[in-house]
Amino acid sequence: MNKSMDESRNAPGHDSLPTVFLVDDHELFLAGVRSEIAGAVSVVGTASDVDAAIELIGERVPEVVLIDVHMPNGGGERVIRETLARHPAVQFLALSVSDAPDDVIAIIRVGARGYVTKTIATAELVDAIWRVRAGDAVFSPRLAGFVLDAFAATAPLDLDPELDLLSPREQEVMRFIARGYTYKEVARELVISIKTVETHVSAVLRKLQLSNRHELARWATQRRII
Repeated sequence: MNKSMDESRNAPGHDSLPTVFLVDDHELFLAGVRSEIAGAVSVVGTASDVDAAIELIGERVPEVVLIDVHMPNGGGERVIRETLARHPAVQFLALSVSDAPDDVIAIIRVGARGYVTKTIATAELVDAIWRVRAGDAVFSPRLAGFVLDAFAATAPLDLDPELDLLSPREQEVMRFIARGYTYKEVARELVISIKTVETHVSAVLRKLQLSNRHELARWATQRRII
């Protein structure tokens, strides 16, 4: 198993495998995902339609639900709304073929903790599940920007005193890192060196009194920056 999956398994305070429920109306895809992630998480059930998903998730109360967005009879949004009304601790991670901004925003607004596309690698998907179980918000890098833009108006950066501790460039770097970009990707986006990115990240973590990028993502999520 690759390094990222091993690191996630050894995350402090999370010794047991996440309990996961899978929802997708394409049964062949559903079976494939279950096979791919078996052993790295504990799959406690699957459903291929909305009504069955709502009933079975309510019975088994998994820690994380991996859910498709577009399904008949209300889709992923209905499953999330009805489940969270009864079981608010369940975390949802959308796994969809769609990368449309409207789909991303809609599913986050009803309560999903993250959104990744079906092109994601198995190791990255497992890592995303572990992170969502831990309370992080997880997005494919390009999709995170949609969420940031959608909520920017309700959480302007200049109204947060902690953000005022950061320089404009540090705020730029912070946004990308919180969205899940790698140092290399941030360097490419901002046309700066990877070493400069590392320096800015160190400064951001120091000023905000955070330990790592996962804590930074959680911090940004709480302020609706991501």
